[in-house]
Amino acid sequence: MSKNINLRKGLDINLAGKAELRVENAPMAKSYAVSPLDYENVTPKLLVKVGDKVEAGAALFFDKNNPRILFTSPVSGVVSAINRGEKRKLLNVAVEPDQEQVAKAIKVVDPAKAERSEIVEMLLESGLWTRIVERPYGVIANPDAQPKAIFVSAFDSAPLAPDYNFALASERENIEAGMALLSRLTEGKVHLSARKGAEGFMSEIKGVEYHTFSGKHPVGNVGVQIHHIDRIAKGDIVWTVNIQDVAIIGRMVRTGKFDMSKTIVVAGSEAEKPCYKRIIAGAAVESIIGKVKENVRVISGNALTGRTTAADGYIAADANMITLLPEGNVYELLGWAMPRFHRFSVSRAYFSWLCPKKEYKLDTNLNGGERPFVVTGLYENYLPMDVYVAYLLKACLVKDLDKMENLGLYEVLPEDLALCEFVDPSKIEMQQILRDGINLMIKES
Repeated sequence: MSKNINLRKGLDINLAGKAELRVENAPMAKSYAVSPLDYENVTPKLLVKVGDKVEAGAALFFDKNNPRILFTSPVSGVVSAINRGEKRKLLNVAVEPDQEQVAKAIKVVDPAKAERSEIVEMLLESGLWTRIVERPYGVIANPDAQPKAIFVSAFDSAPLAPDYNFALASERENIEAGMALLSRLTEGKVHLSARKGAEGFMSEIKGVEYHTFSGKHPVGNVGVQIHHIDRIAKGDIVWTVNIQDVAIIGRMVRTGKFDMSKTIVVAGSEAEKPCYKRIIAGAAVESIIGKVKENVRVISGNALTGRTTAADGYIAADANMITLLPEGNVYELLGWAMPRFHRFSVSRAYFSWLCPKKEYKLDTNLNGGERPFVVTGLYENYLPMDVYVAYLLKACLVKDLDKMENLGLYEVLPEDLALCEFVDPSKIEMQQILRDGINLMIKES
């Protein structure tokens, strides 16, 4: 039996709009897109042009920093648009799907018999290598690196996050095959973590080092789990893979076909029918949630770490949910003087603390502007890691690489500080500051 790790720090945000436990098949979208902006430190080089015919699994562009890393189309069809931003920056490549889907023929190897190099080449060719994230820094894994371990979190503790025991109920064999493949990519252990009391079939997966965690968010963050299982020191490399992507990798190994289908959750107080949706990765948002009402923010991902997406945009590559929240463009006169039972607060400034189990319909209003960054010790109450958040962020702001390193930069990614950003009275954009610090460290090293 695995030893349970109980984390006392953290905070669960009880938002309204939890999804019902039912799955709907989303219709085929009018277009699908692959964006280099969904990945960190990628410089894309196009391999296609508008009008080209592509198969599912065919490469659309590669990373100039490492030409072996390919980004492939999730569907077969015709390249309908190459969207660019300022200075011709590539935003995404859109593909209009065929009615009958055709997947590229990819040589699928048997993980139990193949050499490690053959497994790596298979994942690179299919584009599934991009789903393996390397820590420190949170970038696409280097195919030539040897990680000391691989970590997979089988649950998500973010607000309104999907229940993977439900979403992946039919994917057990695929997950087992994916885990078996991952075990061939490292000489160390493959760690699988589940929530205590809600392990489901995850506790029966073989060939992994199994752990259970209990506590409040961010207990489901893989970075927090790494910190309590096997911390990252200077010079260490570990890889992480989302449990949904493990299933996709395992599906290709088992069936021999490239299939980017996955089950996401549509949730939030502005969602008409919160539920689970079966989609193909990169789908247009409108095909998943339909027409969006006015004054609604569409977030690709969860409310803390997700990215705002246009109503005519696409779901991000790493997103396993779409959150719909009201825009924060309505202001209350003398709101600070009201009891505000409908407002959530981590302090006792509002009387909402008297209703700990209440669901809140929160909007995106910051309720104030940015203020001086004061060291209060508040953040350490919500981050269950031995990291001094305020000092680390100040080191990032002044670009002191030595202090950034000594204060734990190797152990955290922006998602790990999202809860600290939520409770921050100074309204500091902590996630962006940390990402800028990480990018500076990458550049200098």
